[in-house]
Amino acid sequence: MREVRYRAIADELRGRVESGDLAAGALLPSESELSAAYEVSRVTVRKALELLRDEGLIDARQGFGWFVATERVRQSLARLGTIESQLGELGVGSERRVVGFRFVAAPPRVRQVLGVDSVLEVRRVNRADGQPFARVTVWCPEEVGARLSRADVETSPFYELVGVPIGSATQTIGAAAAGPEDAALLAVPVGSPVLVCERITRDMHEQPLLVSEHVFPGHRTEFVVELPQAEPSISPSGLRLVE
Repeated sequence: MREVRYRAIADELRGRVESGDLAAGALLPSESELSAAYEVSRVTVRKALELLRDEGLIDARQGFGWFVATERVRQSLARLGTIESQLGELGVGSERRVVGFRFVAAPPRVRQVLGVDSVLEVRRVNRADGQPFARVTVWCPEEVGARLSRADVETSPFYELVGVPIGSATQTIGAAAAGPEDAALLAVPVGSPVLVCERITRDMHEQPLLVSEHVFPGHRTEFVVELPQAEPSISPSGLRLVE
């Protein structure tokens, strides 16, 4: 009887995935929640989920639980550009939703990099095929931000809005755990793994123009570094220890 039950649960969840009720990348209810909803043991729920994983419909990752299987959003670190343009090249639809647009006192790190006391702070959520894949916060000097509107930053990259040619950028990537606000914006559990990327963008004279922080859910994203010439090393290029 248990086997019939777990197959029935798998059939129902499969139908929700195939109908789009559970979109690619979306998190499923936890095993305990499914157990309560179907009034079965977690062993029965786990068998149903493992059946769907064997079919390639869902997957699981530590810190997230079960989610609808999807191709990861990949960002190349070999060139300077927007992830939206890279997604477009792959045929993936993307959009931005601005959730914060205000002038604030520069946070200590931003003040250190930009050398200004007041900045425009823009917070947004980036989506790929309707699912959130990044929370982005960008800071620019107040004199630059004064020329911009909420509509500007929702439809165009900052690179196109600062008014000067872009020279270079430095990206620093680390791992963290999602806090309550990012968990809500990215639709992931609080404390789940995220990748945090700080980007400092400079003009042609190497003067810092922008500071941005990008937070990506670990189960949906990955960074790819292209190494034109292999070095005889067992460690990834650019890896360093932090205190």
